Amino acid sequence: MLPSLDPDKKFRAVIEGLLNRGFEHIVIVNDGSSSENLHWFEEAAQHENCVVLHHEVNKGKGRALKNAFGYVAENLPQVEGVITIDGDGQHLLEDIVACGERMLENEDGVVLGCRDFNQPGIPPRSVAGNKTTSRFFRLLFNIRLADTQTGLRAIPAKYLKDFCEIEGERFEYETNMLLNMKRMGIPFIEQSIATVYDPDDYSSHYNAVKDSMRIFKIMLKFLMSGSGFRYVISGICSWLLDNLLYFAFVSSGIGLGLAAAAASVRSQVLARLLSSVFNFNMNTFYVFRSKENYLKAMLKYYCLCLVQTFVSVVCLTALISLLSIGAPAIATIVKVVLEIVIMLLSYYIQKKWVFKKK
Repeated sequence: MLPSLDPDKKFRAVIEGLLNRGFEHIVIVNDGSSSENLHWFEEAAQHENCVVLHHEVNKGKGRALKNAFGYVAENLPQVEGVITIDGDGQHLLEDIVACGERMLENEDGVVLGCRDFNQPGIPPRSVAGNKTTSRFFRLLFNIRLADTQTGLRAIPAKYLKDFCEIEGERFEYETNMLLNMKRMGIPFIEQSIATVYDPDDYSSHYNAVKDSMRIFKIMLKFLMSGSGFRYVISGICSWLLDNLLYFAFVSSGIGLGLAAAAASVRSQVLARLLSSVFNFNMNTFYVFRSKENYLKAMLKYYCLCLVQTFVSVVCLTALISLLSIGAPAIATIVKVVLEIVIMLLSYYIQKKWVFKKK
């Protein structure tokens, strides 16, 4: 599978190499190439193993890949998977074959041909772009990949229809594909490949500014649409409700003559009880969008909630007693800091246990 825009002489060599190696189905997408470069596609179309799809105008690599995926899913149901490559000769034939064979051995994962960007002679913009994206992937999404921008990918056929629905029309599509693989639970399989760049004839249709902005925009959108971001929203709402109730209850308790520590315990339990009902429903229907049995999830949630409340009460009471805190405002501030730590731990427990996806 080969999307291409205004190819040169290397395009022919790539096609001939694939044909000589015995590839029976080669899907090529002309992504709006100029008239003087159409002869490369016409030449390729003369081979019976090649199919050329045409875009009248340039629509972007993402759209080209999705149209090719759709063509294969519709017209070639017998194939076990596809291999996406670039037509500029950067992917060596033996690496293409190796990725395909690795996919056949691991039918549930997507194989990524990963280059080594620590080698000399690689264009600086490629090194900077890939390493920056890799760091963001690791920091924001816990995805560890050596090469986030590789165009050499071996994809099992069962994922093609889903991949056609992924957002992105240009280079950002390949980034979004990786992010959605994480969300869909599709394993990443890294295959080491040669790093090939011709310093005298290096060309790319990647626009460093525009396409980088598209990539980071898609990453930000993905981050904000994920359960982690929704959990923060749910947590903030529940946290505000909890602390407002706590402040009201602890002020009322001290006004009735209760000791500061006793007022804190009673107020915290009451505030947590009411805010937890709100938080459970937010997490069920908004954060994790759980399909788990409602009562079963509630039982797990309140088991966790009881442990959290016990830990919070013990720690907060101990701090109030040790520090001799009597003012409701100071007690509330101490509680806020403690609850932030507990909230972060709770997210991972809820995601992995309470609302665990099947």
